[in-house]
Parts: sequence; C-alpha cells; structure tokens
Amino acid sequence: MKDISAKDLKSIEVFKDVPEDQLQWMVDQSEHVELPEGSFMTSPGEPLKGTHIIISGRIELYRIQNNTKLTIAELLPGTVTGILPFSRGKIGIAYGQCVEATQLMTFPKERLRELIISHYELTQALVIVMTSRVREFTELEQQNEKMMALGKLSAGLAHELNNPAAAIVRGSDSLKKHLLLQPGAFKRLISIHLSPTEIDIINEKMMALQANTNRPVLSMMKRSEKEDEILDWLDLNNVSECDDMAENLVEFGITEEDLDDLKDKINKDDFSPILLWINNSLTTERMVADIQEASKRIADLVGSVKTFTHMDRGGEKEVIDIHTGIKNTLTMLNHKLKTGNIRVVEEFDLTLPHLKAMVGELNQVWTNLIDNAIDALENQPDPELRIITQRDKEFIKVSICDNGPGIPKEVRSKVFDPFFTTKAIGKGTGLGLDVVMRIVKQHHGSVTLHTESGKTEFLVCFPING
Repeated sequence: MKDISAKDLKSIEVFKDVPEDQLQWMVDQSEHVELPEGSFMTSPGEPLKGTHIIISGRIELYRIQNNTKLTIAELLPGTVTGILPFSRGKIGIAYGQCVEATQLMTFPKERLRELIISHYELTQALVIVMTSRVREFTELEQQNEKMMALGKLSAGLAHELNNPAAAIVRGSDSLKKHLLLQPGAFKRLISIHLSPTEIDIINEKMMALQANTNRPVLSMMKRSEKEDEILDWLDLNNVSECDDMAENLVEFGITEEDLDDLKDKINKDDFSPILLWINNSLTTERMVADIQEASKRIADLVGSVKTFTHMDRGGEKEVIDIHTGIKNTLTMLNHKLKTGNIRVVEEFDLTLPHLKAMVGELNQVWTNLIDNAIDALENQPDPELRIITQRDKEFIKVSICDNGPGIPKEVRSKVFDPFFTTKAIGKGTGLGLDVVMRIVKQHHGSVTLHTESGKTEFLVCFPING
C-alpha cells in the first residue's frame, strides 16, 4: 500500500488550493486501508464512517430498485465521498463495491467538527464537493424516479389497452361469423309478403329499439328471470330458433307486452321470420356497439396518455382545469387501482376557476401522491381513495386521502426530506414527495400532511392568481 503525503492530495483537483499543512493534518488523522476486489466501502443502512478519498482502484456506486441494479456512478482515483462537512447524512443510501483492489483514505467523522473550526480552506474545498455531489445525485435520482413512474404507468397502460384490444378482436371475429348466417334469415324474410303498413310498423320498431339509449340495468338474477319469461313466451308462440333470442331481446329492453303488440299487428305466419330478422339485426347492433365501445376506450386511453405526458409541450404554464390532470392520472393508474380492489371516491367542485400551471409537472404531483396512497392501501380491508377539490377564498385545494394505516409519528417530519422513504428497500427512491414539494413550490403553493391511524391526507393548495 502506498504511503500518502500532502503532495499526493495536492495533485487532486479538489484540494489544489488547500494549504499543504492542512492536507498533511488530514492525512495524519485518517485511516489508510486497501480493500480487496468485490468488498464494500459502504452499503445501504450502514453508518457512514467518515470522509473517503480514493487513492487508487475503482468503486461502483449503485442502488437496487425493483430487483434491478441501477448504477449511480463509478468512483475513480481522486474521488471524495462519504460524510462531508455540514451534511446531514448518517447512513449509507447506496452500495459502494470495489470493482478492483482499492486504496482508501478515510477521515473519521468524529474529527469533522475540529476540521470545520480549525481548517477553513480544507472545509471550503469539501463543502464545494458536497454541493456538487448533492446536485448531481439529485438530478440522477429524479430521473430514476421519473423512469420508475413511467415503468409503473406503462405496465398499467399495457393491461388497460389489452382488454379493449382483445374485445375488438373477439367482437370482429364473432361479427364475421354472424354475418355468414344472415343470408339464411334474409331468404326466409323475403319469402313472406308484407303490406306497406306492416313494413312501416317493423321499420319504426327497429328504429325505436336502436335509438333507445335508456335500456334497463338489471342484476344478474333479474336478467335471468326476464330471459326465462321471454323464452317461455317465444315457446308458447311457436317462434323457431329462439335459443339465443331471449338474451338479445332483454338486452334491448323488449318486454312480453312489446312482443304481443308486434304480433297483433303482423300476420301470425310471418311473425317468426320477422322476429328472427329483428333478432339478427339487434345482434349485429350489439356486436358493432361492443367494438365501438372498445375502440373508444383505446382512443380515450391514448388521449389520456397524450394529455398526461404533454411531451409535445414546453415548460410554459398553461391555463388548465385541474380536474383533467387528476382524471388522466387515475386513468393511467387504473390497473393498479383495480388490482388493489380500491374504491375511488371523487368529490370534485367542477365550478373551480382554471389554474395557470405547468401541466406535465402537475401531473407528476398527482402521480406521486395517488401512487403513494395506492401503496399504502395494500392488503388493507375495504381500501378507499378519496380525492376532493374545493375552493377556499383565493385558493384551490386538492385533498388526496386514503384509509390506510397512517404514517408513524416518529417519521412524519421526515416524509418530505430528499431520499427518505418508508417503503421497503428497492421499492422507492425517497424522492417522490420531495419532487411533489418542489413542483408545488414552483407554483407558489403548499403541501401539508394530516395523518392518524386509518387515515392519511395530503392537502395541496394553489393560489388561483398564480
């Protein structure tokens, strides 16, 4: 192991302006070790020993998130790391593993107060290292936080898109098979002779059925009862090929009275093929409506993604309805809400004035707060997420509240601190609420926490006039 002198430290850019006597004092007070390849300089949760200076070798600094290794930096000779003057860090937040045998000089944390009091230039040099490190590390972690959020949203979005896409494939396949059966029904229909009056009656009935959007919403038991009643009526009136007809007729709200009325106006010999044609037309209508609904769902999801990301917008503030971003965020996180069987209660004051804000940034606020609430509701009985918007004089207030276990008293004051997290290792960076606070302050607003057992509320407040 090489002996270290003040001149060796002087050759490092950080210490070039520090007097040699101060550097020699630091060398004399430090511990000098050589770490073998594969060993750890630091690990998450372990107490920090002091200020580390890498003399030779190489150390990889990384974190584990969602069972994935995320490299933060590669520490080369001349790197200064660990505890620095005035830093609040006491435990490691990342792994520092030696990629090769590394010589390390460690100035003990117990002597930092003496360093600050007696060695001004050395303290100044180390403080500059600290401020640069915090800025770079925060930027990297914020980027990681965004990528993690994007990963969660992408997974949920894939599930949300899969359902309507599969419905379109099934619906189009069923519609194709159904249309192949139409010629037979059409042949039976044209073989009968209808008067102009009968044609008008059938045409008006079909138009009324297709235009009726106020169809009954029935429970499964009630629907089954109705279908049995219609099926009995069809059997009594000798209507052929009626096995799947009852379900269709009930779906469109057709009652036995409607069938009696139609039968009284049509020649009884013609009634069965006419009803079969009506049923086939309604089946086609249902299939097209299902495909249309699934297509609309996909279009809505794509629209929500576009509005949510605002990737085609700059960082300028826009006048927006605050509810749009909240609703789009709920859409993006819908799969996670459904997986957790979480009841969402929206108490929105839709008369609120519009707010001038950076839309993409604000969506990050809603994503972090709602996602945290969802995580807090994991394995909770009767989980509920309540979102309330209201006006309080010249302010807009948004409350995001969950009925989870609450946040323990001993950590409530730390929840907005950078890198602090109550989640298990690898499940969070600890930057979510720090990002929320930073963005809200950019909008001249505030975020407050109210929590107790069985309730956690984050209250975001924005001035209307910006």
